[in-house]
Amino acid sequence: MTQDARTELLHAALTAAERGWHVFPLRPGGKPPALHGEKACTRAGACAAGHVKWEQRATTDRDRICAAWTRAPFNVGIATGPSGLVVIDLDMPKDYSSSDAPDGAATFRALCERAGHAVPDTYRVRTASGGEHLYFTVPSGVRLGNTAGTVADSVDTRAWGGYVVAAGSITAAGQYEALCAFVAAPLPPWLQSILQPAPTRPVGPLRLPAVDGSRAALAALAAECDVVAAAPEGLRNATLNRCAFKVGRFVAWGDLPRQAVEEAFQGAGESVGLTAAECCTTIRSALDSSIRKARPRQAA
Repeated sequence: MTQDARTELLHAALTAAERGWHVFPLRPGGKPPALHGEKACTRAGACAAGHVKWEQRATTDRDRICAAWTRAPFNVGIATGPSGLVVIDLDMPKDYSSSDAPDGAATFRALCERAGHAVPDTYRVRTASGGEHLYFTVPSGVRLGNTAGTVADSVDTRAWGGYVVAAGSITAAGQYEALCAFVAAPLPPWLQSILQPAPTRPVGPLRLPAVDGSRAALAALAAECDVVAAAPEGLRNATLNRCAFKVGRFVAWGDLPRQAVEEAFQGAGESVGLTAAECCTTIRSALDSSIRKARPRQAA
């Protein structure tokens, strides 16, 4: 990489930091953090009191940024949570075999139309894959997490616990390019209501809806809901998806009404802080897939 390119990456990091966005180095030409992991931590320097992860090490300090980016041509990561940002990631469709698959921009535009709002005007970055990142500022005191598919298909968000690749970064697929001036608009209230985690419900004995399912089916539903309710942070959505998929076969066999299963998993998912919309999307997708793939009872 040329010296000019290295200078431009340093400039990209400093430009983001000047706007109060906390940055950290990503691997040259890539997107993973260029910081050591916990297993490789020597508990020295910044980690003397314990391993410090990329979100905590992200900074707006000019001297630290210059010292880091003069060592290597690092790409630039923006830690969205500490920066007071939520970034909406409009992906390109994952199913490249189908030219009819809508991209994230199309599904997000349709969502805005259904909600009666125009697509928000804010700072945007074109990603190397051809998608877009929409940057929004979050109200003080509001803490949002990452989501995947909660807003719409091919639409993810990055907030606390997440990061995005900043404009100016370069990967093998291309460059991240700013599409307008660095002015991030406030997150619209209607979008915040979709992304805001549901209040944590008191944890207590799971009360399943009254259904006529077989004893084995009811036991399986109760057990999988318990697994969801005990899922650790960061794995809750994936756990909900896996558990709902496992119970879907009982719906396919006629042992449990689908609505009862959806209500049970909805309660379990919301009890650990997942949003109502995220639970609904995940449960529906998992059950659809499970029912479609379910083998006959005799072959199971």
